[in-house]
Amino acid sequence: MSSASSLSSTIFKAAIEQRASDIHFYPFATQTDIYFRILGKRIFFKKISTNQYQFLLTYFKFSSGMDIGESRKPQNGSMTHYENQSLFSLRLSTLPIHHQESLAVRILPQNENHALHNLFLFPNQYKRVKSWISNRAGLILITGPTGSGKTTTLYTLLKTLLQEDSYQTISLEDPIEKEIQDILQVQVNEKAGMSYHTGLKAALRHDPDIIMIGEIRDKYTAQFAFEAALTGHLVMSTLHAKDALGTIHRLHDMGITSTDLQQSLIAVAAIQLLPIQMNKLTTRRAAILELLDGKMLNQVITGADINTSPNFHSFHHLRKKAYSYGFISEEDLFESHEKIKS
Repeated sequence: MSSASSLSSTIFKAAIEQRASDIHFYPFATQTDIYFRILGKRIFFKKISTNQYQFLLTYFKFSSGMDIGESRKPQNGSMTHYENQSLFSLRLSTLPIHHQESLAVRILPQNENHALHNLFLFPNQYKRVKSWISNRAGLILITGPTGSGKTTTLYTLLKTLLQEDSYQTISLEDPIEKEIQDILQVQVNEKAGMSYHTGLKAALRHDPDIIMIGEIRDKYTAQFAFEAALTGHLVMSTLHAKDALGTIHRLHDMGITSTDLQQSLIAVAAIQLLPIQMNKLTTRRAAILELLDGKMLNQVITGADINTSPNFHSFHHLRKKAYSYGFISEEDLFESHEKIKS
């Protein structure tokens, strides 16, 4: 295992130095390709022999609590890694493929503390989102695709709120991506009978001021989240949706009525991450947001078309604005546009 441990450390060190968010292992008959995802782009790192990869995979499975003898079913696990005195949580996922298993690793820095204003590209959007957390009851939704920064934004919103006052705060997460002081964090575990729905019922008996739901995945969790918001709790959660308008459609599909939306939903922030350039070099990613709140949110709930409203800034409008300010390249402008169309 020592050689596998050494190879593991080498790969993690390189990934962390290059600020990769994910590592992908692609095994073939004799060699395995390793890719890093850096600032949203998949970058080839190196090749290793598939024999090396098999030792490495067994080491990862053992270290992350997976069944090393199981190769026919997908598995998930987690482990920690220290690099330069910084702690990283690693989420591992295997996927059976033809005579092999692929592996994906998500890297979650535990020592990074994001300020809310640093997450967003445009300061006026930061101020608007920050104003939402002055509410003491209702539901705030952060939506977008996987890897768009929904959970990071949710954590940062919570920490901003807790810096201003003391609140009984309970989170339900699967998995817990980052340990946060002053929050009671509950690990959702379906196999052990701790579903989002079960956890929510228990959390409401714990006298919470604020409830964070890692993700609304089904109609039962959605209904319970709206009920919690309606009974005097501030609820924050995420949802997979393409854009702000699509969020309302998804909630309708989950059985949430327009009346429930009008009574409980405070706001929706749909997120896209853009690669920000300085001197033609991509240095970081920042979020642009489609925002729905107040009268505009109510118009969408009642079926009005706001796409032509001057007060609604779509992703397309925000990308053009980012390009005109020199934040993104022309290539990224059109690449983002094609993603939205698809």
